[in-house]
Amino acid sequence: TAPNLINFIPHKDLEKCIHALEQRSNNRQRPWHSSDDDNLGRHQCFHNKKRCFSCDDCGKSFTTKSNLTRHKLIHTGVKPFSCDQCGKSFTSQSVLKSHQLIHAGIKPFICDECGKCFTHQKNLKSHQLIHAGVKPFICGECGKAFTEKSNLTRHKLIHTGVKPFSCDQCGKSFTLQSVLKSHQLIHAGVKPFICDECGKCFTRQSDLKSHQIIHAGVKPFICGECGKAFTEKSHLTRHNLIHTGVKPFICGEACVYDHYGPNVGHS
Repeated sequence: TAPNLINFIPHKDLEKCIHALEQRSNNRQRPWHSSDDDNLGRHQCFHNKKRCFSCDDCGKSFTTKSNLTRHKLIHTGVKPFSCDQCGKSFTSQSVLKSHQLIHAGIKPFICDECGKCFTHQKNLKSHQLIHAGVKPFICGECGKAFTEKSNLTRHKLIHTGVKPFSCDQCGKSFTLQSVLKSHQLIHAGVKPFICDECGKCFTRQSDLKSHQIIHAGVKPFICGECGKAFTEKSHLTRHNLIHTGVKPFICGEACVYDHYGPNVGHS
């Protein structure tokens, strides 16, 4: 059997330990008193797990006043905690520390399904929805579903027509900053994506994937009218104009172009 730890405590210290334990036990049974009704109400919030502190701006409630105070920084726009690596600012120190894991390259959260690692647990949980096939965030305009709320937010810009990210080279605007950065590679002449089959280079990975379909002989885009198949969606879109009769290309000389541009021999 395990030795009794009391036998190893000097007698004078043992009395102090017993007295401390008795005092703690008494404190647990003793009612909590306050001369202020508000203080008593706040104290009872802890036991009842009530959210007694509400934000005047958005109505969100909190169990402690300190949490409400930190939350209010969101509405004021104040971000007092700055990252010394990139200068990005945050409303709370805890969020800053979480952000700094990115610079440290620490990714402690690992997906059991595919082994992919993440810096934050919330990112892992969002990722796991992919394996589960769950897409809880649905667009009210078109019904398209997403695994992450941030992806839905970015998608909604398509319906609003807002394109806040503009290219300083040509002025073209985009809904996403990532798409803008991809576009800017065109001006820089950077083509990092290379086809293993023919060596052709592309600015975007999506363009490379579309190109590789040619080598594979796959034509996944099929016309619903005549059954003709195409390697790229854009080719199918142009082809569909034949069936609709739409001729969108108009010549300044008062003649109409065909579905793909000027007719052969048109001067």
